[in-house]
Order: sequence, then structure tokens, then C-alpha cells
Amino acid sequence: MIYGYSRCSTNETKQDLDRQSRELRQAGAEIIFEEFEHGDSEVKRELAKLLKVAQAGDTIIVTEVSRLARSTKQLCSLIDFVRTQALCLQILGSVTVDCRNGEIDPMTKAFLQMAGVFSELELAMIRARVKSGMANARAKGKQIGRPKLTKDSLPDKFYRHYPLFVSGTLTKKELSALLEVSRPTLDKWLTVAEAEGLAKKTPAKRTNKYTATKGQ
Repeated sequence: MIYGYSRCSTNETKQDLDRQSRELRQAGAEIIFEEFEHGDSEVKRELAKLLKVAQAGDTIIVTEVSRLARSTKQLCSLIDFVRTQALCLQILGSVTVDCRNGEIDPMTKAFLQMAGVFSELELAMIRARVKSGMANARAKGKQIGRPKLTKDSLPDKFYRHYPLFVSGTLTKKELSALLEVSRPTLDKWLTVAEAEGLAKKTPAKRTNKYTATKGQ
């Protein structure tokens, strides 16, 4: 089996995985695990699922070393896992670590470790630049981050539809689709509404399918 793994640091509203997944499919990936998680995060749920299902002789494909990890320690652990499980790790346009015979070429291992060091360095430099830029912006009196979400900043379409959610006529999935926003965004809006006493925390039992748009 040939597996692909694609990752971005932020969610689908800021970054997408289309390019990575397209290149993985073109490289022969039959099943692709996708997730939004920071590169140095110790918990990457989709990567963990992939490693759990991969069996000896399988191949894992990624587009860049940094997609696997931006931590040298994590990358070294992953390389050892590939070796002990007799897997093949292919990094597109870079290097292939074929451990299906249970061994790993020392030069290949060293190359990956160095790539991990540079990936970790790149992340540290990015964070340092961001931190410096934020400090400079604060010094100039600029607001950092997103404006605080309040009931007055919620869109009108939310107020038109959320009573149907509270009554149980709409599910959260249906409300999210109507508002054309992600579930995390909807959860934030509902939290603001609840804090302002505009919506109940627990919707009433669902009674009937939403038909408000019929006949209009």
C-alpha cells in the first residue's frame, strides 16, 4: 500500500492542502492522510493514524521533510520507526529512505537529520520575525490579532438563522452550511451569543426539517 501524508499549520480558512494532496496522488499515493497541525506539535493525530495502519513493505510519501516534522527529535524518531517497521519513506524531489529490508543507509539517515535541523531552524526564525514584528506594531499603537468578537460583530444572517438552531429545527451541521462558515467559526459565534444570553447552550429536541426557504 502507498500512503500519502499532507499537513499545514493552520486550518482550512487560511491554508489548504490541495497542492500537497494533488502531488501525492500524482506520485502514486492510494490513501492520503490530511491534517492541520503545527510542525513541531508532539501530537499529530492523522500522522499517528497513518503509522498505526502502515505495515511492513508499505510506502509513505510526503512532499517535503517539513511536512513530517519541524523538530529534529521527532524526525529522528520517525526515521527509526520507518526502519524498525520495514517501511519506505519517499520525500518527493528529495530522498527515498527504503527500509523494507530492515536497514537504512547511513548517508541517507544523516541527510534527513540535517534536513530536520534546517527545518527546525527555519521555524525558529519565522517565529522570531513574527514576534519582532508584533512588538514593533504594539510600539506604534497598532492592535495585534483579530478584533474581539462581540454580538455586534456577528453577521445579520447569523441572527436570522440561529433561533432555528436553538429550537432544534436546525442541526449545527445544517446551520454551518447555511451560514457558509466552518464549524470552529460557528462554535465561536454561538459562544458569543450564549454569553450575551441570545441563545441557549443546549438546543431543544429537534422537531422537524428546516423548511423556512420553501415557498419563498
